[in-house]
Amino acid sequence: MTASPALNTTPAGRVRWTMIWLAFGSITINYLDRANLGVALPYMTEDLDLSNTATGLLLGAFFWTYAAFLPGAGWLVDRFGPRRMMAFALGAWSIATMLVGAATGFVVLLLVRLLLGAVESPAYPSSSQVVARWFPTRERGMAASIFDSGGRAGTAFALPITTAVVAVLGWRGSFVAAGVVGLIYCAIWLRFYRDPDEHAKVTPGERDYIRAGGGMEAGEQMTPMPWARLFRYRTVWGMVLGFFCLSFVLYFFITWFPSYLVDARGFDLLTLGFFGMIPALLAIPAQWLGGWVQARLISQGRSVTYARKFPLVLGLVLSSVIVLAGIVEEAWLALALLALSQSALCFAASSLWALPVDVAPTTANVGSLAGIQGFASNLAGFVSPLVVGVLLDAFGGSYFVPLAVAGGVSLLGALVYGLVIRRIVPLGSDTLTTT
Repeated sequence: MTASPALNTTPAGRVRWTMIWLAFGSITINYLDRANLGVALPYMTEDLDLSNTATGLLLGAFFWTYAAFLPGAGWLVDRFGPRRMMAFALGAWSIATMLVGAATGFVVLLLVRLLLGAVESPAYPSSSQVVARWFPTRERGMAASIFDSGGRAGTAFALPITTAVVAVLGWRGSFVAAGVVGLIYCAIWLRFYRDPDEHAKVTPGERDYIRAGGGMEAGEQMTPMPWARLFRYRTVWGMVLGFFCLSFVLYFFITWFPSYLVDARGFDLLTLGFFGMIPALLAIPAQWLGGWVQARLISQGRSVTYARKFPLVLGLVLSSVIVLAGIVEEAWLALALLALSQSALCFAASSLWALPVDVAPTTANVGSLAGIQGFASNLAGFVSPLVVGVLLDAFGGSYFVPLAVAGGVSLLGALVYGLVIRRIVPLGSDTLTTT
């Protein structure tokens, strides 16, 4: 299944990069829809009479079902492939997003957010399967960083787009507009995405390059490793715990960050839309840089283990500067620190979605492993906004304690990736289990 990552064959064709940019677009729409609530909330709370704790519940409710459905969604992606499952997710979550705009109170909004979480769950496992099927080992880090950076793009675009739509059509109109964009992109995905063996424009040279470098055959008939056995490996537990820590911090930016700028730093609608997008925009090239660093390290003869862990550990250590944003007095300095923190998180995240492909014992386990680590990530997506909301109510609206907690969790994540995960190799090829 895995070839030498140092293979120097010159690739013939670049269709694989078109495919990963299609996945990038899907994840961008995914995050645009899920971040819409965080941006619109400052303008929804008066209409719906929401407390900070209720707001935290709403921001986190999406992740209850998203996390719960992710493992099963990963299995479905392994079974039915990324083309069909991504199309289903795009269409279903776009409709659910439009329904958010029709919410009349806390209970209805909570139920629609739960639905949105469930139907978005196939997106990341589908994208991981795109990486597995289209990319050799040495390019997986770059490919994974591209599609995952769609999360930062969607978060960044949500600020100016949603604030502009809110200003013109109100907060309800912003959800309808986001849903329409998703439905259009669903048609684009179905029109252009195919697996390597089915794509008319893939040359034999590019197909051979992918396979010789470790790319996985979509039609490989392999028996998947049972889930119970997957959890015997400390690598899987490291992926789960580490991703939880990274996402705990990252979801502050996706959920509470706009409210922080409004409540703690006095940003109005215009300044929120302009300056609030800076951290997410800077995080995009930071994530691509992480992917480039991984490819460079592998080309220089470094192991896949070193190449993947280097950005994970360094990025999580640097992201702990988020704690300083709760101390400094100047708004511009707080924004700069938060931009550094989010960029460092995304530099680390460049490795995350290559890991399920690197450690999968067969192609039939890629989506499942992506779903398993995604479950942990989105469990953090529920816990993080709720913890921030509770701490804000407990400490009179001060963001100092929530940001200090986020900094500590970031350092914990660096320790997990550095010490719990040892070698990044296909499960079963060594003896590093938890027992």
